[in-house]
Amino acid sequence: MVDTRLKPNCILAALAGVGFALLVNAQAASEMTLFEFSAATNTPAWQITNDDVMGGVSTSSFRVTNGVGVFRGELSLENNGGFASVRSLPVQQNLAGHTAFVVRVRGDGRRYKFTVRTDGGFNSPMYQCAFTTQRGEWKEHRLAFKDFVPTLRGRVLSDAPALDPAKGISVGFLISDKQEGSFKLEVAWIKAAGHP
Repeated sequence: MVDTRLKPNCILAALAGVGFALLVNAQAASEMTLFEFSAATNTPAWQITNDDVMGGVSTSSFRVTNGVGVFRGELSLENNGGFASVRSLPVQQNLAGHTAFVVRVRGDGRRYKFTVRTDGGFNSPMYQCAFTTQRGEWKEHRLAFKDFVPTLRGRVLSDAPALDPAKGISVGFLISDKQEGSFKLEVAWIKAAGHP
């Protein structure tokens, strides 16, 4: 007669397998892809804003090439300038329940900032979180919502509320590292993620 009762070790192994499957599914569900540039249907127009709005002469562009978003240009400190930026057109994305952005980028060794806007108004804050790239290497940067700093025209706002992920309407990239010269940042995708 065959003993069909499960042994305690078998029960524990089965429960562990179920727990792992639930954890994997929960992690997958907690990730939301905002932009993936390899998908032609997910590459809406992006808007450039450089220091020429205040008299500077920096230049930049953003184009999707070979399934990668490419933000590139020339940073100049002339005429009190020194920044170049790109951002997505406004789209309401309720990211409540998420805790961070994750961006997969290949850079040039320079320091960039990931930006978020919660309001389309001219005088509304822009939230920033800095990251440093490694020249020629693809890296994923996890940028926690709690680390974003509210700014307005380059100045930190001490009285602005913390970034509210339920109100984000636009994301982007900014370079303002006070180094003149060419820059290039390639972007594979941008996601919102839950707890690691």
